[in-house]
Amino acid sequence: MARRPDPASRAQTGREARKRVPPAAHAAYEPAAGREDPVGVLTAEEGDRLPELLPIRHGRMMASPLAFYRGTALLMARDLATAPSTELDTHLCGDAHIFNFGLYASPERRLVFDLNDFDETHPGPFEWDVKRLATSLALAGRENGFKRRDRAAIVASSVRAYREAMTRFAAMRTLDLWYARADLDELREQLGDKLTRTRQERLARVGAKARTRTSLQAYRKLTAEVDGRRRIVADPPLLVPVEDLVPDVTRKQLEAQIIDLMAGYRDSLADDRRRLFDAFQFVDMARKVVGVGSVGTRCWIVLLTGRDPDDPLLLQVKEAGPSVLRGLVPRPGGTEIDNEGRRVVAGQRIMQAASDIFLGWHRVEGFDGKTRDFYVRQLRDWKGGATVQEMDAGALTAYGSLCAWTLARAHACGGDRIAIAAYLGSRDRFDKALAEFAESYADQVEADHAAFTAAVRDGRLEAVTDV
Repeated sequence: MARRPDPASRAQTGREARKRVPPAAHAAYEPAAGREDPVGVLTAEEGDRLPELLPIRHGRMMASPLAFYRGTALLMARDLATAPSTELDTHLCGDAHIFNFGLYASPERRLVFDLNDFDETHPGPFEWDVKRLATSLALAGRENGFKRRDRAAIVASSVRAYREAMTRFAAMRTLDLWYARADLDELREQLGDKLTRTRQERLARVGAKARTRTSLQAYRKLTAEVDGRRRIVADPPLLVPVEDLVPDVTRKQLEAQIIDLMAGYRDSLADDRRRLFDAFQFVDMARKVVGVGSVGTRCWIVLLTGRDPDDPLLLQVKEAGPSVLRGLVPRPGGTEIDNEGRRVVAGQRIMQAASDIFLGWHRVEGFDGKTRDFYVRQLRDWKGGATVQEMDAGALTAYGSLCAWTLARAHACGGDRIAIAAYLGSRDRFDKALAEFAESYADQVEADHAAFTAAVRDGRLEAVTDV
């Protein structure tokens, strides 16, 4: 076990980074000279996606600059790679916008709030994630019609929450940090006197709704009895049973391939989870379109049952490609990535306070003959999220601060919390700088969105809306 520097040395590392790149340096955003056409960058990224689903992706991204932002982590990563860097690396989410936080059940059956998307996870400078979160708040404020000063206050408050949380995490014992989490019930108690009655009621409704989103609820919604057997019901193009996609393959051949996939995934689980997984058997599988940025990647849902047909488990099997940060971060963190699914799972386990008990990965030979990496998790396990478009400025401030606290905890577990806290300091210079950055980068997002929608109008891209 390598000996780590003492806290004083780690704090000195943060202070040296602060001298090299002062917090105020993060306020500036200027597009790099010769910045590539955003439409061309996005089109190149889509090269390995399913072409029949790309019009859905484009239609969803056209909806607003904020929706476009959800599908363009690559564009921002390329822009951040040209900016001054603290070189204080941690394990990044890689796409830490406000829609990638939410509620889910911990293994102890507690409702927790945390990051919930790790497709782009990768080591890198801590500020990249904070800037991505800050810009998403600025864009949400614009979409909700807030004035600039209100948007700046929302962003600054959230970044302050990140900075102050990191200071507290830096002083914590290591195990206390590891066990820290945003438990919804505890959060309601802590914030009770700070929330209006309306917001308390809204938080309670969000929690109650999340608890109804289970495998059993999804089973009843997505399946039906067909010829005496339970099957996933087609709802094209968003949900398509696998036999409808590969009609030349017999069901027997197909099920054999799927069972092999599940067996390989099983090997990535811990021993106790393997035993639990063995209590279920395969029933059916379908392709499912999810999200905004993920549309076009290969994503499946797998139906299994346990004791009887009324004992279902629905797993999501999602393709994992290289992170958009790969090749852009000058210091890869010394981690050799041998499987993209494993990369996603490792990042999730490092950054989340509690992870899905069925989280695992596998590499498969696809129906198209290509080798692809996947990760697996439950489709629904008390999952829920906030409706950002319905928030007033006060609610978005509170939500942004909760996201920022959560992100700080993840970064504290994935990097050097003492060095990061020392860099951020006790004053609000970093908060103000990111409020300015978020506004200027939101301008860039709006310009890129305009170019994207123009490409659709000109016929260079195909888009389908309302799907």
